[in-house]
Amino acid sequence: MVVSPGLNVLSGIDFWFPISKTTPVLAAATAAESSSIVLASVLLSLVIVYFASKLGGEICARLNLPSVLGELVAGVLVGVSALHLLVFPGGGIDASSSLMMQMVQMSAQLSSEGLTAVFQSQSEVISVLAEIGVVILLFEIGLESDLKELIRVGPQAAIVAVVGVVTPFTLGTVGLMLLFKVAAIPAIFAGAALTATSIGITARVLAEIQQLASKEGQIIIGAAVLDDVLGIIVLAVVAGLAKTGEVQVGNVVFLVVSAVVFLVGSIWLGRLLSPFFVILVNELRTRGQLLITALIFAFLLSYVAAVIQLEAILGAFAAGLILAETEKRKELEAQVKPIADMLVPIFFVVVGARTDVSVLNPFVPENREGLIMSAFLVVVAIVGKVITGFTLFGQSPLNRWAIGIGMIPRGEVGLVFAAIGASSGVLSDSLQAAIIVMVILTTFVAPPLLRVAFSNQAAPIALSEEAAILDASALVDAVDDGLVTETTLVEDKQTASE
Repeated sequence: MVVSPGLNVLSGIDFWFPISKTTPVLAAATAAESSSIVLASVLLSLVIVYFASKLGGEICARLNLPSVLGELVAGVLVGVSALHLLVFPGGGIDASSSLMMQMVQMSAQLSSEGLTAVFQSQSEVISVLAEIGVVILLFEIGLESDLKELIRVGPQAAIVAVVGVVTPFTLGTVGLMLLFKVAAIPAIFAGAALTATSIGITARVLAEIQQLASKEGQIIIGAAVLDDVLGIIVLAVVAGLAKTGEVQVGNVVFLVVSAVVFLVGSIWLGRLLSPFFVILVNELRTRGQLLITALIFAFLLSYVAAVIQLEAILGAFAAGLILAETEKRKELEAQVKPIADMLVPIFFVVVGARTDVSVLNPFVPENREGLIMSAFLVVVAIVGKVITGFTLFGQSPLNRWAIGIGMIPRGEVGLVFAAIGASSGVLSDSLQAAIIVMVILTTFVAPPLLRVAFSNQAAPIALSEEAAILDASALVDAVDDGLVTETTLVEDKQTASE
């Protein structure tokens, strides 16, 4: 294979190497060598990611805490906040800031320009792998969800989502303007950052504590998906405000319409085509016929979602919901788990690694104003989501605390708001620090609180088994008392099977 000069074949990103055009063989050799170094640095990054995620997850598991919390903490330790093993460009971070890249430079004898190129490629690859990881996670969550139950709790999830967006946005924006004299547009931007919910973190915790299939779990997942859609719309609005000072109504209408059409249309069309999916899989004879076909479908929907300016994870979740309705569900769940075990930890470690907790240091004078504002934002962020569980009036008995707590974590979604606000110049340093602190605390406090909220609630499977045992006992008692004959039971069973 001939490698074009200046082309990094691994990441697909072009880099310019100062090599004379009169030496094409040398240029090709240099580019190929650079690609091999990029590959080596990516592999070393994955070693760090997997070691950190496993160590952090195991420690938290032994402390009866969600393993995802351990992965986030481990990411913070290996990232920009502590060891600087896994860092990413931006915010004053360059290749010389990474201890891992310094090791690569010494072993490969790279120049400073070559090190920068390798660092950018390595960071891009790891970031893409993290995004694929969250796509796989949402596909797996979709497979484990019940579409009929999601539709049934749809109105409840919609109430939770809308209240969870409107309440923190209003309280945050008004509070910043009145209490801290923040200008309107920065206050609106910060208020918008409060609306997000990290579906990945909450879904992972629900799966670990076996509450994903519970009614509360389905309400949380449904509301978090709607939150993602609403968050994208809010982000488009505030981004327009930041750039032009006015809202572009056309973009907002397009996002609303495309979100509704995509979610409803993909699920409706997918349910019509799912029988053909099963037939196709049964006809294939090569290895991995079910998994590869399912991933093609999931990635295709993710692509469509991304193209129409929605989140790719929405497409993956919709694909999981659709395939969960087929007879291949259990088999597919078992085959997806190893893929998730390989890719999902990258996402959580990267989220932690990108988080700079130095903004929490009160001894730095520049942080103090941000810490005061962050205390206000944290209170609004938690209260604005927790109350959502108590807005479901007249419903059957629900764990309302669990629903509200499940909506708390902002995670990577909140960091996106902070990054866009900082790059546009709308946010001051103190307000940007306040948003980052809010994201950090809500992300780390939600998993243990969610476990506590569900601590006295048995898993849905266990409840179903107990109900079956009680029903069987009741039938035996009825036969013993002469209220029901064994012949009647047999006839009823035959009728039901017919």
